[in-house]
Amino acid sequence: MPRWLRITLLIVSSTTLVLVAVALIAVHLLLQPERITAMLQAQARSAGLELSLASPATPALFPRPALELEGITLSAQNANMPILLAARGSLALPWRTLVHGETVISQMQIDSPRVDLDALQSWFAGLPSGPAAVPKTIPRIDAGVHVTRGTLVRGNQLLLGDVELKSGRLAPEHGFWLTMSGKDPKGTPTELRLSLTPNIKGGALQLDNIELHLTHSTALTLALKGNARWRGAADASARLSGKLDHADAGVYDTDITLTPADESSPLMLALKLDGPNNHADLHLPPLALINWWSELDHDDGPRLAVPPVNGQAQIAQIDAGEISIEGLTIRAGADAPAPASTATPPAKPSPVKPVTPRTSP
Repeated sequence: MPRWLRITLLIVSSTTLVLVAVALIAVHLLLQPERITAMLQAQARSAGLELSLASPATPALFPRPALELEGITLSAQNANMPILLAARGSLALPWRTLVHGETVISQMQIDSPRVDLDALQSWFAGLPSGPAAVPKTIPRIDAGVHVTRGTLVRGNQLLLGDVELKSGRLAPEHGFWLTMSGKDPKGTPTELRLSLTPNIKGGALQLDNIELHLTHSTALTLALKGNARWRGAADASARLSGKLDHADAGVYDTDITLTPADESSPLMLALKLDGPNNHADLHLPPLALINWWSELDHDDGPRLAVPPVNGQAQIAQIDAGEISIEGLTIRAGADAPAPASTATPPAKPSPVKPVTPRTSP
């Protein structure tokens, strides 16, 4: 190889390396991973959560600007059980971030997350009642969220595996969609489709035009429509109505109402179900309902304790794993029968006079 060619190649390669180094330094300075990480941690802290990473976020330039996250842990403050564990994640940013420096996430990817429902319930139960600060703006995610190989657990019990989640663009007053699929411990497929329009108005997060469609195997389908409001912490309200279609039991009119917490009452869920062989009109804390249902198929055996509930229900049959209940009737709270000590005693029967048989003369 001629000497001049070797020198030219050396200059070109050196220049390329310098340009790449300069680009990486510029990307690091412009993306400011420490600032974005601190921003995410501050947002989590304002919700009573702690976000930590196994190593500092690292910037990437190709195929587009991004921040790579390793060892993601999301926990409630002062809690022992993490709500979410993920091997890795990525926050993709638009190219304009390098020019304008604005923090806009174009896509969020999470690989192999593990969500613990017990930890989530503990965090939610610890939220103070009454209004709290609501974000002034809805965070923009232009290309949505993509979750792969996720799991949903309750302690050591697997609830849903092989979870795949995709969502569309998240922006104020823009239609948002989400799809999720997974399999229960027996391999039965479950699929969820959700669409809504988010907005912040009057200090409240509004979710309008909600459409929810849930299928479990080919036997159960739930379709609901409605609206919801969130004013911070446990100050939430919602109204959803639609149909529950069970292949073996028929079609049921379904109505769900969420009432916000106040100084004397927790967040309350009202559930009305009306159809063949099953009728329910119940009021109970929503997380207690989830816990009660999961206890029917507990690893250590069925636990049939009824959670705090007010209302009544007549259910022909419940099948949960290997547990089957028939002819279940629930009356609790104001609709429960009066205690024996306060009930009106039954009237004593009148004495019966003996009858003397008549004899012939």
